[in-house]
Amino acid sequence: MVRSECRLFRGLLGFICLLPVCMSTDLCDSLKTVRESLDITLRRRFMKMNFPINYTIQVHYEEVFRLRNISRLNMSNEDEPVQQRDLQDLWLWVSQKGIKRVLRVLPERHPTRRKYLFNLENLFRDFEAVYHQQNPRDEERVLPERIQNIWDRLTDQDYEGWKSVTPKSILDNCYRAMLCLFKECFLKEDYDYCEVLNRRKGKKTT
Repeated sequence: MVRSECRLFRGLLGFICLLPVCMSTDLCDSLKTVRESLDITLRRRFMKMNFPINYTIQVHYEEVFRLRNISRLNMSNEDEPVQQRDLQDLWLWVSQKGIKRVLRVLPERHPTRRKYLFNLENLFRDFEAVYHQQNPRDEERVLPERIQNIWDRLTDQDYEGWKSVTPKSILDNCYRAMLCLFKECFLKEDYDYCEVLNRRKGKKTT
């Protein structure tokens, strides 16, 4: 009887140890579905060709979340270290906000709205649910000051720091930052979007 209970206990421990892997797989699967909809062909077709030449929309400065922003925020600060989760949270919020800003300027029957952005917005919403389920927020943790300052400006309705950007650039930045911040989900990538030296050499990215 005791041996049976020990075997059962070891079996339960083995299952529990496998749970993080399973959850990580679920997260990556959801994110890979987002990535498929961020394909360069789709971005170019729906976010560039369906808009007038040189068309731009207004976004807050902090909503332009480029690879260089990640690099700058990641600069070592022993007193207030930035966690990967901090940057992932920012990426998710900014990406969804960018989609909403484009949707606001589109007519109801615009093909980019009906055939692309509406579905992409739902995919992000699905990913967000999995992401928060597997990464519960530590409510007691105090964010690094430079991260908290960004959140304060992003959520300040009276903030007037605006920048003109093309609709396609919003998703271009979203795509590249995603492959950097969640690179464990995209290990087969030939290009390391987090590697600054590759960008300086002028290697073409999509």
